[in-house]
Amino acid sequence: MQGNSDLMDREQQRRVKWIILSVFGAGLGLFFLLGGSEWLSLQNIKAHRDQWLSYTEQHYALMLLTWGLIYVASTALSIPGGAALSLVIGFLFGRWVGTVLTVAAASVGAALVFLAARFVFADFVHKRLVQYPKAERIVRGFQRNAFNYLLFLRMVPLFPFWLVNLAPALTDVSLKTYVLATILGIIPGSFVYVNLGQSLGQIESANDLLSFEVLLSLFLLGLFALLPVLLKKQGQLP
Repeated sequence: MQGNSDLMDREQQRRVKWIILSVFGAGLGLFFLLGGSEWLSLQNIKAHRDQWLSYTEQHYALMLLTWGLIYVASTALSIPGGAALSLVIGFLFGRWVGTVLTVAAASVGAALVFLAARFVFADFVHKRLVQYPKAERIVRGFQRNAFNYLLFLRMVPLFPFWLVNLAPALTDVSLKTYVLATILGIIPGSFVYVNLGQSLGQIESANDLLSFEVLLSLFLLGLFALLPVLLKKQGQLP
């Protein structure tokens, strides 16, 4: 009887894995089939800017929930376009609400990826990361100080966001540590992109491109992108 029970448990686990894998696959397929990459392009955002702003004013809570869920799904499915989403959220909701929404949604999405990678797709994730040269170095870093290392990886745009989401699942880092470091670590980058999005949302003419907020946002974005290079020169990065 015990053997039959174990066999049924394994069969159920296999079915759950296939169901979750199907959901992930269907989500990715729909994203590209429906032209998600074009929908999140800056050209499309600019073309529908006024309509989105007007609809947000009329249905603020609905838009807040909708864009939050879109960001969660985008992060959970490792769909490219996080920067574009942050820009959209910035000009729709402003820098403060936009930053809170982006950080919350990205953290939830990252937690879902972490849980799926650890308990559902562990074998698949391991095989995928083995093919990525820098993955082993990331995994080794968690053996020293998981919280500080993950916090560093979140704050410094040195590795792709999806890679930093997956690699910790192969270590013994706890979900609590993972989520807390993620929340704290993505605040600076989220603020930079959301702030730039708010500035872009206020542009009405070419003269607005030279406004203080736009220039400040571009400066912060450039500084954020150059941070890995600066740290490497200081000998703080391998």
